[in-house]
Amino acid sequence: MPVTRPPRVPPWSRVDSEAAVAVAVRDALGTDARVALWPPDGLAVALDAVDAELSRLDQQASRFRAGSEISRIHRSPRRVHRVSRGLAEAVGVALAAARWTGGMTDPTVGSALAALGYDRDFASVGPGPTGSLPVPGPVPGWRSVELRGRLLRLPAGTCLDLGATGKGLGADRAAAAAWRASGRGGVLVSLGGDIAVAGRPPAGGWPVAVAESSLACFRDLAGLPAAVPAAQVVRLAAGALATSSVTGRQWRRGGQRMHHIVDPRTGYPATGPWRTVSVAAVSCAIANAAATAAIVAGPDAAAWLAGTGLPARLAGHDGAVRLVGGWPAANGGQLPEVACG
Repeated sequence: MPVTRPPRVPPWSRVDSEAAVAVAVRDALGTDARVALWPPDGLAVALDAVDAELSRLDQQASRFRAGSEISRIHRSPRRVHRVSRGLAEAVGVALAAARWTGGMTDPTVGSALAALGYDRDFASVGPGPTGSLPVPGPVPGWRSVELRGRLLRLPAGTCLDLGATGKGLGADRAAAAAWRASGRGGVLVSLGGDIAVAGRPPAGGWPVAVAESSLACFRDLAGLPAAVPAAQVVRLAAGALATSSVTGRQWRRGGQRMHHIVDPRTGYPATGPWRTVSVAAVSCAIANAAATAAIVAGPDAAAWLAGTGLPARLAGHDGAVRLVGGWPAANGGQLPEVACG
């Protein structure tokens, strides 16, 4: 049965390609979505599948949508909620990531982000109040959240933000759905540069441009558009690649520059030597969590990433670049496949 395109989503735009790969882009989840497919003749059905998955995730887990499932939970006076399977998966992934990263990612940062001014889709975030910043302090903590099957228990006043894993999970879901719908070849889905692939890659792997600012993106097999300032091109044959950066989503509050990666220990934007961290993993949710955790880890990031065994590229504010876990040094190098995260 064909997947029905959800209503009121921005239309996809085809991107010219000289290679045997179909590429389309549109806005989604407050960022840009990009789908690449080969052979190219199954693109329409693949895009329908991606639309359906992204719409479901938005309706389940967006704290910026008043009618989303998670927003209704935040407004509810009840502490125990029976949630959908999709939201249970999204919260479960976030809690697993918090456990795995030792709390360097934490889904209970929602209220801290809102207090700092990130309380709506980023395109609508203004400069914020000019008064003093909120008093810093640790967030409620992921251990205060309990998930048993589809029963979710939240402490009073806790607001969940699934940003450290949600976009990655969306890319994982969308890539798998698009590949099932197309039925052959391979697919790449990028959500703001968080990339998941499924099926068989093109010969040599999917070429991905890793930028020094805030994202990675699919590089057209016929050549990289001049508008994309790539620091390195790597090739991804399986799994996923995610990039976290403190340079992309920035705004000002109380006369200070803010960014969207909150250190759960302080409730303030993370500080440290790294402006951008890119990580390859078996899934985009894991890669997304690891890249975010590395920004929060600061000076300890390279050692922590080395301990995970995940290939990673860290770019510092001073221009220094650190490669760990077998990340290729050569431009156009193949990323090693990761068995687990």
